[in-house]
Amino acid sequence: MKMRKVMALFMVASMTAGLLAGCGGGSGSSSGSGSGTTTTAAAGGSGETAAAGGEAAADDLTPITFEYYNADGRNDVWDNPVGNAITAATGVTLKISYPVSSTGDPGEDIALMIANDDYPDLIYSKQSVTDLYEAGALIDMSDLIDQYGPNIKKMYGDEYDKLRWGSGDDGIYQLSYAGVRAQTLTSGGTCQIQFAVLAENDYKYPTTLDEYEKMIKDYLAAHPTTDDGLEMIGISQVASDWHWMITLGNPAGFIADAQPDNGQWLVDENNNVTYKHASDDEKEYFRWLSRMYDEGILDPQFATQTEEDYIAKLGTGRVVAITDANWHYGPAEQVLIADGKVDQTYCGLPVTLRADQKAPSLLYQGLQVGYGLGISKSCQDPVRAVKFLDYLCSDEGARLYKWGIEGVNYQIDDEGNWYRTPEEIAASQSDPDYSKKTGIGNYTGFPIYGDGAVDENGKPYTPNTRESVAAEYNAAQKAACDAWGVELLVDIFPQADEFETPEFSPLWAYATPQEIVDLQNKLDEIAWPGIVKCITEPLDNFDANWETMVQTLKDNGLDEANEKETAFLASKLQ
Repeated sequence: MKMRKVMALFMVASMTAGLLAGCGGGSGSSSGSGSGTTTTAAAGGSGETAAAGGEAAADDLTPITFEYYNADGRNDVWDNPVGNAITAATGVTLKISYPVSSTGDPGEDIALMIANDDYPDLIYSKQSVTDLYEAGALIDMSDLIDQYGPNIKKMYGDEYDKLRWGSGDDGIYQLSYAGVRAQTLTSGGTCQIQFAVLAENDYKYPTTLDEYEKMIKDYLAAHPTTDDGLEMIGISQVASDWHWMITLGNPAGFIADAQPDNGQWLVDENNNVTYKHASDDEKEYFRWLSRMYDEGILDPQFATQTEEDYIAKLGTGRVVAITDANWHYGPAEQVLIADGKVDQTYCGLPVTLRADQKAPSLLYQGLQVGYGLGISKSCQDPVRAVKFLDYLCSDEGARLYKWGIEGVNYQIDDEGNWYRTPEEIAASQSDPDYSKKTGIGNYTGFPIYGDGAVDENGKPYTPNTRESVAAEYNAAQKAACDAWGVELLVDIFPQADEFETPEFSPLWAYATPQEIVDLQNKLDEIAWPGIVKCITEPLDNFDANWETMVQTLKDNGLDEANEKETAFLASKLQ
């Protein structure tokens, strides 16, 4: 079924919206025709169905509504063009809920589901999946995928078996939410600096903290205020809530330890695992931040400001440098771009603590497993649910979700290549509600192909390819690439082929035993205020504060946590 057919179905779906809207059910229930019948070919892992060209086969389109709990979402509106087109192609409408606690922690919701033994049909629970698994709340999808999921098998390919739970259980209880076969086309999670700073330095970029510090200080000296009179800030972070991990904790692993993102853990060459916030290199990184705080370079409000205050502050253009993930500070850049301040947006930098380290941002860690979308035991129609997931994994569904509607969000040229107009690109970059309005990429947790992934004909699954990323750069980004003689900004980083791919998936994404989760949480509750205290108290107190924090970590299970996480990793390598 080609995309033009989806458009025809989309028109039908629009006319029957009232019928679809009335198909809801109570908690943990679906409505529809039961399991239905399928014309999908036997699986076998080929990724092809009964329809020509491997597209989703014709199937039961009887309206059915699944309740979907999305632990990572706020955009719960299904009534948008992409949502309606998915409904037209599958008959499925999603009724979406998300964490209601002030912290955004899904743990409270999951605990309530388990206590009541009542679940939505589909669940993306992030780290709480272990609780659901241990409660027997999720179904093993293996047999259903064998029967009805050829596109699921095609999507995950050689890494399909990584979806299995492990530790003696070969069941598949969720599909990974992470982009399959993704290429790293943008940098994030380390050090960033405004393009205006690079331009003023003839595009010489720093690779060590010392060079980074000098560039920030020199720019502040030359530009103490913005054009509209706001006082410039050297570095800003947000550490007043869980975002401390995003702007303070996670960057420390990249910058100080020069290790990829394994959550709160470091892994040595012998696969021994240690809690990272007690490492000697992080001690020196946080000492540097303490000095930056003493000297007024680090935002004096970094430990108390809210995330909203932080993003708003970045959106004014007054913050020279940040240490953050690009998905997190993206809304601030949309404001800057909309205001015509592209030179005050941020460029990722391959900065490390020492010159002998290599920034690991482009290192490929394999398929991320542990976080994903599962089907609950309360689901009234698991067969329709798997068929729905299989459609999302099909070439047609994958492109619909990432590209949108043909003739609206993208066009096809005479050679069959997909492209977006400059107006659509501008809207996607500057409108913070773009995903919500269009439905494109709007529902975290869906199985997806990653940016840069292509089909067997070399056609991209998402609009983000090396060529498109380069073509869509703004003036500041293009000027930097021209100065460096590179195609993409990430080309200044050590490249993926300079690293070995680990044998294991990122540790943060595994469904980890609860006893380890509890130990890690206890350590985090000590490290978070401990690190903040090390930074905010006078530098002369740093060593004493650090030693106190590390001793407190040891008194609360540091060695035990290291031993158990090392054993857990070993179980994944068997």
